Amino acid sequence: MTRITSIFRDRKFFSRYWMLLSMRPQNCKRIVVLGAPRVGKTSILRRYLRDGFVEDYSPTSEDFLRKLFRIRGETYQIDILDASRERDFPAKRRLSILTGDIFLLVFSLDDRSSFEEVCALRTEILAAKSKLTKSSVPEQCAQLQVPLLVCANKVDLLESEREISKAEVLQALGDDCAYFETSAKDSTNLEKVFETLAKRGGLPTETGPSQHRKVSLRSYQAIRTGRVAGRGSQTPGREDPCGALYPLARRPSFSTDLRKVIGPNTGRKPGKAREKCQIQ
Repeated sequence: MTRITSIFRDRKFFSRYWMLLSMRPQNCKRIVVLGAPRVGKTSILRRYLRDGFVEDYSPTSEDFLRKLFRIRGETYQIDILDASRERDFPAKRRLSILTGDIFLLVFSLDDRSSFEEVCALRTEILAAKSKLTKSSVPEQCAQLQVPLLVCANKVDLLESEREISKAEVLQALGDDCAYFETSAKDSTNLEKVFETLAKRGGLPTETGPSQHRKVSLRSYQAIRTGRVAGRGSQTPGREDPCGALYPLARRPSFSTDLRKVIGPNTGRKPGKAREKCQIQ
């Protein structure tokens, strides 16, 4: 009897999650994170999601995360895609770039090759986005329109361990690029990074980790619907910025992302061939 009750509760619990998923937020953005392995991308994302810092390195296992926000009466959905595992698959990486709204590129100050990889990725992103918008001046126009930040992580290292100078980085990226020297270990400049991500990506600054309350998904649902979260409890203030991780988030299929890039078939003149979407 106890097992049956437990199964029933689990089904009811997850049905609420699926109901929440069906209630699409008013504003959806995808942040794509790129960079070489072992540069601190996962640690920065943990800070963004307020999960703290882990000293030991472990390869990324979850490459797609989702956080839901309720800010000033509006709902927001931020999907975070760590596309690191696509570095050896150009077509997949290209599709991730084309479907991304905001880009965070990370390299390590003690690894010159990781800096060179970020420079190449930045050029690839600007070129891909300019083709998507059919800009006649690829890099210059795209640079002004694409929300893109570059993080030089591990600034807490000794000066003798540093392989790239700030002057060298600024010369390579240009003054218009949003560039921060950060430390995921001690949170140096990360608050500025998250604030700039929000501003450049058209998101409220309250999406920053220190600007909202971290609540459970159940509490978030109660806030959004105006219901009491549980017997004897009070629904938190609906006007207070809050955010909740969505544990069942899965990356949309590649076919879904591809349709998003290509767009609907409607409006195409009869007899006119469909324009190809170059992802390689």
